[in-house]
Amino acid sequence: MQRFDQSPVDPAFVQDPYPFYDRLRAAGPLAIWSDYDMPVASSRAVVDALLRDRRFGREDPYPPARPDHQASFWAVEAHSMLELEPPRHTRLRSQVLRAFTSRRIAALGPEIAALAATLIDAFPAGEFDLLDAFARPLPVLVIARLLGVPEGDAPDLLRWSNAMVGMYQAGRSHADEVAAATAAAEFTAYLRDVFRRPVADSLIARLLEVAAEGKLAPEEVEATCILLLNAGHEATVHTIGNGVVGLISAGVWDRGVGAAAVEEVLRHDPPLHMFTRYAMEDVEVFGHRFARGDQVGLLLGAANRDPSAYADPTRFHPDRYPDAPPPVSFGAGLHFCIGAPLARLELVEGLGALAARCPDLAIVEPPRYADIYHFHGLDRLMVRP
Repeated sequence: MQRFDQSPVDPAFVQDPYPFYDRLRAAGPLAIWSDYDMPVASSRAVVDALLRDRRFGREDPYPPARPDHQASFWAVEAHSMLELEPPRHTRLRSQVLRAFTSRRIAALGPEIAALAATLIDAFPAGEFDLLDAFARPLPVLVIARLLGVPEGDAPDLLRWSNAMVGMYQAGRSHADEVAAATAAAEFTAYLRDVFRRPVADSLIARLLEVAAEGKLAPEEVEATCILLLNAGHEATVHTIGNGVVGLISAGVWDRGVGAAAVEEVLRHDPPLHMFTRYAMEDVEVFGHRFARGDQVGLLLGAANRDPSAYADPTRFHPDRYPDAPPPVSFGAGLHFCIGAPLARLELVEGLGALAARCPDLAIVEPPRYADIYHFHGLDRLMVRP
């Protein structure tokens, strides 16, 4: 197996990781990424296969001792379905889906469109940062309404979310870890206060009903609410920003934004580029032997640019669907993103409203990506309506 050196915080890599992915993919099914000291998969077929392979999971069979300053963060993660395996994952996901139903999500469509219109109406006449004016507030307001928390609390939700996801960024510092733990503690305390007076028919109220039946622990309800905000908000912000750049750069902005365009947004420049798995047992796959507890990195951004799955993969081309396979941006298998239907709806309604209301939207300075790998999103996006 070939070994490759590439710092995930190297400025050139941050701005364009795809040439490195191409080199990895050419080396075979798996290659060692030295900076992470683990095998990584970069082709769509291998990434998809490992996402679905039940011999690999998210739960570390040999969890390390956690430093005391991180304790509050891991106290939340210990109850997050994203980090759990069956049977606990199965129980938790099935009970959450009782409240987070597809019908409930679909009913949010007109509300998301109205929120998008309100944000667009408030755009300034001159140049402005589209992330601050649109991409960041839209998903956090949607999640706030879904959970049943005051929209005025959105700045706190954003602050906690940004701090907590910092634990998964390459090159995090001790200060980042302290900030993540502090945010987790504050967010948990906030939710416990909200739980005392839940808004009727909100997602929190529904989850608490399930908890009252003894099918969810209070800590699991807290972790689920935090997961829905952190995963849903951070990824959607990046996808909106990356998507606007892709659509405008490809010259298809004036065609509007429907379901096919959203799939291409998700494929072409996804918000999450690496998702790790642990071997749950000794296993040999794709010519490599994994011992129980070994990690493998699944490069979602690389898989979505695999030329064996997508013709001319660097090109932003919505017309490739429905013939092309779906992108792996939401994962696959047991841990397929529970918020995928909501994310797609936000993108269709949000980007659709933006394209319809601002058909001449122009990018006025070269977009630059933030140094936040494993995530992949813009630092800012300066535009003119």
